[in-house]
Amino acid sequence: MKPVIAIVGRPNVGKSTLFNRLTRSRDALVADLPGLTRDRHYGEGRVGGRPYLVVDTGGFEPIAKDGIFHAMAQQTLQAIAEADAVVFVVDGRQGLTPQDEIIADRLRKSGVRATVAVNKAEGMTGDSRSAMLTADFHRLGLGDPCVISSAHGDGVVEMIETVLADFPEEEEADDSERPRRTKIAIVGRPNVGKSTLINTLVGEQRVIAFDMPGTTRDAIEVEFDHADRPYTLIDTAGLRRRGKVFEAVEKFSVVKTLQAIADTNVVVLMLDAQQEISDQDAHIAGFVVEQGRAVVLAVNKWDGLDEDKRDWVKREMARKLGFMDFAKLHFISALHNRGIGALMKSVAGACDAAFRKLSTPKLTRALQDAVAHQAPPRHGLSRPKPRYAHQGGMNPPIVVIHGTGLGNVPAHYTRFLEGRFRKQFALEGTPLRIEYRSTANPFDDRDR
Repeated sequence: MKPVIAIVGRPNVGKSTLFNRLTRSRDALVADLPGLTRDRHYGEGRVGGRPYLVVDTGGFEPIAKDGIFHAMAQQTLQAIAEADAVVFVVDGRQGLTPQDEIIADRLRKSGVRATVAVNKAEGMTGDSRSAMLTADFHRLGLGDPCVISSAHGDGVVEMIETVLADFPEEEEADDSERPRRTKIAIVGRPNVGKSTLINTLVGEQRVIAFDMPGTTRDAIEVEFDHADRPYTLIDTAGLRRRGKVFEAVEKFSVVKTLQAIADTNVVVLMLDAQQEISDQDAHIAGFVVEQGRAVVLAVNKWDGLDEDKRDWVKREMARKLGFMDFAKLHFISALHNRGIGALMKSVAGACDAAFRKLSTPKLTRALQDAVAHQAPPRHGLSRPKPRYAHQGGMNPPIVVIHGTGLGNVPAHYTRFLEGRFRKQFALEGTPLRIEYRSTANPFDDRDR
């Protein structure tokens, strides 16, 4: 599993700026205003070939007894509890403060690995002045501080490499070959029947299934075989809207579920037929697609609906989850073992599609047939000219198309090509990504 790194510190020391730097994103709001971040914010990062999960937290006010700052402190304490390592950000311009010492004392008592990052030290990393800057922060008793500038990126790579040095370097999984045991993550909102489905598949009460949201609080792995194929089932905690998550232990489980989705091969996204298909279901589905995981949709508790309700559910599925039209849809009853065989057949098919090898000659012929059927629309006086295609990766399959002027291919034409490739190579159940690589036009610089 990827190491989890929490960023903590006083308000307005640059935690969110560092988060954005580590994740190479702008997901966290950044402004010169204390207390802007209140909830924990999760993201993914990578340095070299080493991936990690990073958690942004609000300003840590450990002495607050009530109000919003107390709630923010509880969020930070939970982030520390679920982290494998902590980056303690301090302000190099302000120097050591009494509040920094209180936070450091909390970190020492927690026993978590902590690294002090002296921020806002633009142009001073590796400088003799950096020793003077960090002198006071040695008093925190958390080892040698790292001097960084999260806004400019100075020293950030060296700092994160120092943090990750304490963890064993895992070998990268080879996506070119199918994993020996296929991982299936069962995800969805609370109380949709995820644990019941796993118990039905393995034929025993392997995990606790109870009619109360939040029963499952960690990602539980269960190995079993089906149709002579080895699988590892991952029962995950229910993901619900941020405003509906109250218990600290439930917040702890969110990162485990996100990790399970990122590390799995196939996701079974479970929906409750007796509840409305919510925006949260669509958000979970969007995260699965963003991660490139193969996916199968399972609408549970189908046996308790009349025909009118079933028709309404199908219309809602098409309206809110239309972007997942590549995924197989099954209506099941996990409790009464109905539709489970067909569901597992689609899981196997989705895994096969995710790891399918696509030959360059066949891809190129499929591309040429698609262009002959419908050429890309013109852009100005010229028209994009796709020439040939080859496979650029698996899980999800990536098709790399070469030609000229491909930077002007519109999104709707990419979707057209995606549909052609899906039909040609039976890529049902997996996202498909198309990448364009244009070559220079040799006549661009000719005299006119």
